[in-house]
Amino acid sequence: MTQLIPLAKIDEITNFIRNKINIQPKIGIILGSGLGSLADRLDNATRIPYDQLPYWPISTVVGHQGQLVVGSLENQPVLIMQGRIHFYEGYDSTQITLPIRVMQRLGIQEVIITNAAGGINQSFKVGDIMLITDHINFVGMAGNTPLRGSNLDEFGPRFPDMSQAYDRELLSLARQVAQENEIVMREGVYVYLAGPSFETPAELRFLQTIGCDAVGMSTVPEVIIARHSGMRVLGLSSITNIASLDGNKAADHEEVLEAGRHVVPNLINLIRGILRKI
Repeated sequence: MTQLIPLAKIDEITNFIRNKINIQPKIGIILGSGLGSLADRLDNATRIPYDQLPYWPISTVVGHQGQLVVGSLENQPVLIMQGRIHFYEGYDSTQITLPIRVMQRLGIQEVIITNAAGGINQSFKVGDIMLITDHINFVGMAGNTPLRGSNLDEFGPRFPDMSQAYDRELLSLARQVAQENEIVMREGVYVYLAGPSFETPAELRFLQTIGCDAVGMSTVPEVIIARHSGMRVLGLSSITNIASLDGNKAADHEEVLEAGRHVVPNLINLIRGILRKI
């Protein structure tokens, strides 16, 4: 049974963060595997390691530094999660999405969520950025959703709408910035699987058949909780490997981290451009 995290605990974390920072963050950014260097670009940054935060889940995955960084980027006050946790680490969906609840209580209304993903669409290349236009939530379809249990009415309705999970205005801004900066940006549907094993060739062919362009082990629970309270969401996938539909090439986490490092410059330019226009 998914354990609901009480509002009192969420507010305790929120107040702890407020007492550590000297600005009011407006935009939240979640950085996926190998993408943490964006946080090093912040001005007047305050860093809060996850292990100092009460009740905060700790990431165990290589490539996730595990700290909040609050500061200014392109004159926008931002809160960056330098690393996230995942379902496969043993956490439940409410723990995975606790940081989004805290962002909401801090007054953040827009969130940019990034991840490292495998390219199912065979026209994609390693190092591409994919703008997430929609998602398929296999873990949630199987019943493990962060909204399972009693509804927190302080945040949103019992049955939130997901017809526009990814904000259309932010999608348009991302397209505009990519064009202005000559960044090749793909678009597509992201599918969320539990992991941690990479997919079999048969699973990948199935995912391709139902219209998935990229696959990963994160992001969707956070998007659902953000949308539950009306936050605007932009999702960006770094394509760190191309799925082998015939099984002739094995997937590897080190490959994911290395490819993530190569995509960082374009991703940083894209996010900075978007922040300038919000």
